[in-house]
Amino acid sequence: QVQLVESGGGLVQAGGSLRLSCAASGIIFSINAMGWYRQAPGKQRELVAHITRAGSTNYADSVKGRFTISRDSAKNTVYLQMNSLKLEDTAVYYCNADITTIPDQRPFWGQGTQVTVSS
Repeated sequence: QVQLVESGGGLVQAGGSLRLSCAASGIIFSINAMGWYRQAPGKQRELVAHITRAGSTNYADSVKGRFTISRDSAKNTVYLQMNSLKLEDTAVYYCNADITTIPDQRPFWGQGTQVTVSS
């Protein structure tokens, strides 16, 4: 079985920084695109940042210039460096990865990690 385990969430003051990590484990032949999503109370889950296997990235307009997504393919891990955090960044952050495993390739989700930005 494949699992995605996130870490690094917590409580931070506005203007502060956090770094999220998401490690994939299990029967993994390859990991294609990886990404971070978030869901605030009463809102739909939205894409925050996305990185392809080749390293191309894209970001939600609301986080451009503040967040950086990266990956370590050797460790099957994706990171999200979040700087200049704002109150509106408060949400549960979910890791997503498109993984080739048995019997086929499909997306997997982590359990989510809470990020709370206070004033």
